[in-house]
Amino acid sequence: MEAINEKVAYENPLLSLRVFRPIRSLDGYTNWHYHKQVELLLILEGELDVYVDEESFHLTSGDIVLIGASELHSDRSHNLLDYIVLQFDLEPFFDQSTIPYMRYFSETQTPLSKANYIFQENNTAKQQAVSYIHQLLHETTHKEAGYELAVSVLVKQILLLLLRNDSRKVLIEQDNFERIRLKPVLDYIENHLTDRIQVEEVCKIANMSYYYFVKYFKKTIGLSFTEYVNYRKVKWAERILLTKDLSISEVGERIGMPNMAHFYKMFKKYNDCSPKQFQRKMLVLNRQ
Repeated sequence: MEAINEKVAYENPLLSLRVFRPIRSLDGYTNWHYHKQVELLLILEGELDVYVDEESFHLTSGDIVLIGASELHSDRSHNLLDYIVLQFDLEPFFDQSTIPYMRYFSETQTPLSKANYIFQENNTAKQQAVSYIHQLLHETTHKEAGYELAVSVLVKQILLLLLRNDSRKVLIEQDNFERIRLKPVLDYIENHLTDRIQVEEVCKIANMSYYYFVKYFKKTIGLSFTEYVNYRKVKWAERILLTKDLSISEVGERIGMPNMAHFYKMFKKYNDCSPKQFQRKMLVLNRQ
């Protein structure tokens, strides 16, 4: 059976996150599937066997499993099952100052599911993660003032929890030198988002050859240079759409993407909707 590419629908496109309690009354297997979002499952009642590629995890009440972005997985439930599903896209939860840490979760070398040992061996870390997931469900359900801030903080708390409890160094790398070396490049990008940023120019800033730089940037940041620049431009476009009275073409000009076809393509890549649809959706959410 062919694996299913699952599309995760976000209630709030600015959060790029979904938290919910599925209704599951029948035992049995789910189809093999994958999605671009990182996923955490918290079991409240019942038992669940989770299969991630060639690994399997037997979960009971209070257990958590972590599944990386695009990792192929399936599961089998036992008895009546009550559980919480947390799915989120990593990129939107990193800004200019924290984006270098995304490489720890980008799975360029090690699948994120390898970090599940943390929850299996460190009960304190597991209980903290359980608390964060419950809080995320509460925040997204009740939507009190500032819940978006709370959600962002809680997701970052989970990521920080994983980093600081990675005793086997599955995620953590020791050297900070690489991130420091790229800081002038990241600063230059932020200060020139209105321009067409040429990789040749930033190579001079980094004092590296073209081919060395593109490999170095990808390894350090977890995104290619072009992906990172486009991502930062789209994030800026989101802010402009929500705070300025400008046409879509004017927004494209403002972020250095005057080609509307390219702007729409990049915006839809990160938001699964057009700039105009994004603007309308956020207007509706703000009125609720």
